[in-house]
Amino acid sequence: MTLKLGVPSKGRLMDKTFEWFGRHGITLGRSGSEREYAGYVQGIDNVELILLSAGEIPRELAAGRIHLGVTGTDLVRDRLGQWEQRVRELAELGFGQADLVLAVPRAWVDVNCLDDLDAAAAAFRARHGFRLRIATKYHRLVRDFLRENGVADYQLVDSQGATEGTVKFETAEAIADITSSGDTLRANHLKILEDGMILKSQATLFKSRVASMEAEDRRTLEVLKARLDLD
Repeated sequence: MTLKLGVPSKGRLMDKTFEWFGRHGITLGRSGSEREYAGYVQGIDNVELILLSAGEIPRELAAGRIHLGVTGTDLVRDRLGQWEQRVRELAELGFGQADLVLAVPRAWVDVNCLDDLDAAAAAFRARHGFRLRIATKYHRLVRDFLRENGVADYQLVDSQGATEGTVKFETAEAIADITSSGDTLRANHLKILEDGMILKSQATLFKSRVASMEAEDRRTLEVLKARLDLD
């Protein structure tokens, strides 16, 4: 067997991941064109590179089909229930930083924190007869965060497109989304709640807790961890 390493298949995350391994003397690359998902590994034996979308990597780790994977903290924690029992963080890679935040219209001058949002949500339901809508791709993380902070009378609506635009187009009253600079939120006349930080995310190397490993795989993992300066 070989140790299977899942890496994002395109974009800045792929490039930065390749660079990070390269700084440790391990070369990762795509075998063919950008439409092909085969990869190669040089500088260490018995490691197979598998190119996947960042969103697929948590699922493949949890299913044990790959041993290691690079993806965002946000994706692992949102897509895997009881994620700590299924994967383990090996290293934060120092790129792909983004914050998952809760934001409301800037025009809501009386809503600046979660307590304000809870009151506004109750008033909204009383006035309109349905719950205040929060658009997000991160249902598990947002639901847990709001429950822990005592916010009720809301409903989550799924957003797979430009989440920031849902308020403008009146398909939601608030949003919870990833932001790096906040520029897109400001451009859409949204503000982050003072205590609306849900999760600080970055690209992270994870290890599957359930993937089958033979003795040779375990030896390869120890060599790899030593090369990457991991405990």
